[in-house]
Order: sequence, then structure tokens, then C-alpha cells
Amino acid sequence: MSDKPPADRFKADMPQIPGVSSPGTQPASRDSSLRLGIGLIAVLLVVFLGARWALHPRHEPSLADKPQSEVSAPAPDPSTLMPHATEASPGIAKIEEMAKPWSSKQFFIRNELSGEDIPAMLIRLPTDSASQASGYWAFSVSSPYGDCRLEYVTDVTKLKTDYGFSAAKHPMVGNPCSGTLFDPLKMTNLPGNFFVRGAIVQGSDLRPPLGVEIRVRGRDILAVRTE
Repeated sequence: MSDKPPADRFKADMPQIPGVSSPGTQPASRDSSLRLGIGLIAVLLVVFLGARWALHPRHEPSLADKPQSEVSAPAPDPSTLMPHATEASPGIAKIEEMAKPWSSKQFFIRNELSGEDIPAMLIRLPTDSASQASGYWAFSVSSPYGDCRLEYVTDVTKLKTDYGFSAAKHPMVGNPCSGTLFDPLKMTNLPGNFFVRGAIVQGSDLRPPLGVEIRVRGRDILAVRTE
């Protein structure tokens, strides 16, 4: 005899179809699908955010973002710090600046014909005429012939070693290309019967440096025009 109740004797067992779960397992299957979907969305979100971060342009700090100590200003051009003598503004120095004998100062003077700024030098001569033009000598540092730049040599030892002038007793102007020396205390006569300062005491240059006319007005030293 069967132990099943009479009402259940005629119930046939539900056949199991492969791939189809029984009604009792459907809630668990839905929970697994939901968790799988949420996990997939999370993975896609992470991938999307990672790709967006990788493609986002990096922010380079601007000068305003950098500390002040890291922002370096370009070095000024030394030539802009020198006096530039023009016809309207010829001042290049004060008498007080040139108080010591053999003191010097570099400047530029405008050539009114060519419009060129010519590099020049002012030297205080060892005289008592500080308030007069005769107490100074100014000249172009560009060699009259050739591309050499003249130098003002205050080191007497250098005049002896580099130029081989053993009789040097005071500063002189030299041409390092030719070895020529010009004496600021001596005058020389050029063709046309006019005198210029800076007589040649050694070397083969054809003439002294091109002179710059100097005037003194009050306490101001003016560079008027080039030779």
C-alpha cells in the first residue's frame, strides 16, 4: 500500500525540462541576475571614469601659479643701462661721477647722419680742470679701421705683459688686435693740420681713436658730436 494521502495519489510529478528551473528556484535566479547586472554597470562606470581621467589634459602651472622665487625675469641688456647722448639730450655724466683721475664711463652717442648709436668712452684726465672740457677725453671704442674694439687698460702691468710696453706709467687705450697703444696725455697732428688726443706710442694703427667733443655745463658733462 502507498503511504501518500489519497488526494496526492493521482498528482503526476512535473517533468524537469533541461535549462528551465523549477518554480521554487525562480527568486534565487532573479537575485543572481540582478547582482550580475549591478556588477557589470559598476565595472563599466570604473572603465569610463578611468578613460576620462587618462584623456583629460594635465594642468600645467602658469607663471601666476608658481612661487615668486621660481619666476625669473630676463636679464636686462647692459647697453640699455648706459647713457645715450643725442642732440636733444647730450648728457652722459655728472662731474661728481668723474671726480677721480683716470676714472671712466661708457656711453653711446647718436650719429645724426647715419642714425647709429656709437659706443664710446669718457676718461677723466689727471688735471685740475674738472669743470672744463679739457679735463676729459672721450672717444669711440670702435677702431677707425677694421672691426676691432679698443680697450681702456688701467692695469699698467697688463700694458707691459700683454702689449710689451715696458715704459707704461699710467692707463692707456689699446687695440688688442694690432697691439697699438694710444696715450691719453699726448696730442698728435693729423693731415689737415688739426690736433687730436691719443697719440700712438706703440703699434701700426694709422691714427688715434675717433674723438667725441665734450662740453661741461654746470655739473653736467655733455657729449656733443663725434669727430
